[in-house]
Amino acid sequence: MNLARPFSYPRSRQNLLAIRSLLAIAACFLAATVTTAAQTWKLTWSDEFNGPANSPISPQNWQYDTGILNVNNEVEYYCAPGSSTSPCNPNTPNAYIDGNGHLVIQALRITSNTAPYSASWTSARLNTSNNLQSFPYGRIESSMSLPVGPGLWPAFWALGTNIGSVGWPASGEMDFMENVPASGGLGPTAIRSTIHGGNSSSSCYCGANGIGQSYTFPASDPNGTTVTTFHTYGAIWSANMIQFYADNPASVFFVVTASDIPSGFTWDYNHPFFLLMNLAVGGTGSWPGPPDNTTPSPAVMQVDYVRVYTPSAIAGPTMTGPAISVTAGQTGTSTLNLNSIAGSGRVYLSCTTTAPKATCAVNSADKLNPHTVDFSQNATGTATVTVTTTANTHASTSSPTAWLLGSWLLIGGLFLLPVKAARERRAAAKVGLMLLLVLFPGCGSGSATNTGSGGSGNGTPSGNYSVTVSAYTVSNSGGSPDSSASLSLTVK
Repeated sequence: MNLARPFSYPRSRQNLLAIRSLLAIAACFLAATVTTAAQTWKLTWSDEFNGPANSPISPQNWQYDTGILNVNNEVEYYCAPGSSTSPCNPNTPNAYIDGNGHLVIQALRITSNTAPYSASWTSARLNTSNNLQSFPYGRIESSMSLPVGPGLWPAFWALGTNIGSVGWPASGEMDFMENVPASGGLGPTAIRSTIHGGNSSSSCYCGANGIGQSYTFPASDPNGTTVTTFHTYGAIWSANMIQFYADNPASVFFVVTASDIPSGFTWDYNHPFFLLMNLAVGGTGSWPGPPDNTTPSPAVMQVDYVRVYTPSAIAGPTMTGPAISVTAGQTGTSTLNLNSIAGSGRVYLSCTTTAPKATCAVNSADKLNPHTVDFSQNATGTATVTVTTTANTHASTSSPTAWLLGSWLLIGGLFLLPVKAARERRAAAKVGLMLLLVLFPGCGSGSATNTGSGGSGNGTPSGNYSVTVSAYTVSNSGGSPDSSASLSLTVK
């Protein structure tokens, strides 16, 4: 063997290596493409209600709440199909398949009584609970047409599957769509989406204090301008963020995040939920008000479908920003630059800091929510990170008793003690003077504030810390950030 000759693979071997290299590069490119692609959705569950007329409603998907539920000053008695329990009539079911691809939920007048819980109407309320169908995040929607009239209250909504153990509203509630008459603030051209949560029914952001937004159909809506025609109502639900929409998931009208929850309460939506659909009838004192002789009977709610989609995996945005320098007791900011892929959807931003007695917040120019950045159309965005620190102030011992003691010691040492007790006089005067100086540390300087002495005060100590910004995409289902950025923080 001639060791002086450079070693080389045979040409066939070189070609094979070149092909493998190209394949490896292509695989890396495809992997990068998958993790940074625009958002797509996969249909993972649905009920299309396509059975023959009066065929059974799927027992694998739906069960029924029955009777008088004693909630919200309503008057209806909920009936399951086939029930003969008075006032239910198996010959006129309140929920059935119409044979035209629809589920029908109808409310029927029994008497004209408008007193709450009077069972003066019958109706139906369907749900997917008890391990039938539950969903931990996704895009959830239903296409339906609604009846209008005094007292009528149709809804498409969801409750946490933990409601049996923690109760309502701690379980969380998401109302994708509710409609009530104009007397309740909506009318036939508007719906409302709301979340409800909290510690108890008396300590919550629930009921009239729920966090919600109304939506009015635009005059150009191709589906019509009233709820009586078929519209799609839904939400894009991910960890720490819910985005509500009507007709088009690309046209979100209301965004709520974990940062929007009032102080003292928690975000109650990072766990599985089950779905509900119902047509309630209000009584005296209810949100929609009571029915009257103009309320249609039957009042018919038609459901074309209910669908749940799962998102494709989306990488979190890259985030960079300059360091923050702040004097204790003041606020400092940094402009965060974010980069993602146009079409990847909205991200929720939150932040934490290692600085003691300091807080941070992230705010953007997103018109729907200041805690989110929308990449639906653009690949770049910005947000402002604000750190608020606490001033360092000397602890004060200036109680009246301590002030009097210091004063008497000083005066006694100078004037009152006998002249012969010189040593005692000097000692008393020194103790009194020292005590008064402690009580009034700002004498001679005009200020008692310490802004740079490390841990000598009771506020944010001077030093070097960090701020972590976390981003959560619409595909987040685990709770951990999809991406994060660390900013340096100096407190002086």
